[in-house]
Amino acid sequence: MPQALIVDLTRNAMLTALMLAGPLLLVALVVGLLISVVQAVTSIQEQTLSFVPKLFAVGAAFLIGLPWMIQVLVKYTTELFRSLPTLVQ
Repeated sequence: MPQALIVDLTRNAMLTALMLAGPLLLVALVVGLLISVVQAVTSIQEQTLSFVPKLFAVGAAFLIGLPWMIQVLVKYTTELFRSLPTLVQ
């Protein structure tokens, strides 16, 4: 198996993983920042106050983005399976 092919497969897998995880991480970041600002303004330093809203926000983003995520994964998998005969030499 040529080294360029291995690098290409790894790059595609990493890009797909970043595409799927990026929106969820961005939602967690934004909600975390908003909760941190609220905590700083109100002087409430409760740890669970930031965890629970992030959990619900990421869960909602996951449910909203699930059809798109499945579409991306199916596309990646079909491309990988279609290129399988060229990978085995």
